[in-house]
Amino acid sequence: MLKNKVLNHLVLKPLSSVWDSAYKIRRSLYEYGILKKTYFKVPIISVGNITFGGTGKTPVIIWLIDQLEKFDLEIDVLTRGYKGKLEHSSGIIKGGQKFLSNPNEYGDEPLLISKKMTRGAVIVGKDRSSNLEKYFQDIEPDIVLLDDGFQHIQLYRSFNIVLFDAILPISSYKTAPLGYLREGLTSLKDADAILISRADQVSDEKLMQLQDFLKKYHPPEIPIGKFTYKPMGVFDGFGEKIMELDDLKGKRVIALTAIASPESFYGMLKGYGAEIIEKVVYPDHHFFSHNDVNEILIKTVREDAIVVTSEKDMVKIRKVTKDERIACVNIEIKFLSGQEELLSKVRNILNLDYN
Repeated sequence: MLKNKVLNHLVLKPLSSVWDSAYKIRRSLYEYGILKKTYFKVPIISVGNITFGGTGKTPVIIWLIDQLEKFDLEIDVLTRGYKGKLEHSSGIIKGGQKFLSNPNEYGDEPLLISKKMTRGAVIVGKDRSSNLEKYFQDIEPDIVLLDDGFQHIQLYRSFNIVLFDAILPISSYKTAPLGYLREGLTSLKDADAILISRADQVSDEKLMQLQDFLKKYHPPEIPIGKFTYKPMGVFDGFGEKIMELDDLKGKRVIALTAIASPESFYGMLKGYGAEIIEKVVYPDHHFFSHNDVNEILIKTVREDAIVVTSEKDMVKIRKVTKDERIACVNIEIKFLSGQEELLSKVRNILNLDYN
């Protein structure tokens, strides 16, 4: 313990200070116009975070798409396409496609997002400003959603939504490598709304502690929303619902995941009574091979079990097989508080009216 404290004090704390300072300087350079931002004649809403790891950005993007499509808007989503072959170039997926594109090319999250859209497009590639400019005239969006965009400050945005995971300990809110922050909490001065995910999985005391901790850094009176994940049922590789979550009770399940935080997934399956006989865990964004899937299917025969995976993983698995022994749980976000306040801000940006 003493050795760790000495290491933190002598090595990690100075590195953390340097990291924090570098991001502060970067934001200041854009704030004072020394570095120029790219502007587009369209509202841009960023959904991002300042922590490493999953906080629910993709489900929030999908929720926003569902809300905005009610107004018959043409929506573009800018996303990196992490680990896809097009991550360092560019590509586009039109919304509402019946047959999904190759996840190895575009990445898993862009395909999941495009699957939920009825129109518009998902633009993939690390250089989101250049890629939006490349496709802007062809698509002519009414609004752009910037996925994981809080640090992508060279692209001007109209509204910044910043996400936090309720489960992350307060003690971890230190800049890397000392903690889990991508950049310092002072960056929250640019936040226009804060959302806290998995808010149902911690005590009210922990939620208040987190909110009190953050309010020292973000502007006063901005919307603070809390949400949880609502399972929608169990689906096959064709996107058809095959059972309710309650039907998992007593079933022997192999839990297959390649996501950032699989423990919540396991907890959900157990909560509905599934008997998890094995957890098959791959790194986040892993692309499944035929060998991966064949080995898992052999286990289903040997163990008399079914495979249950996440919806994000299913978009990759379905390119390899649509075997009926592999199913996925689809989820959506459910607000516990703050939904109307956030929607009111979004409507104001777009001059929209529900009436």
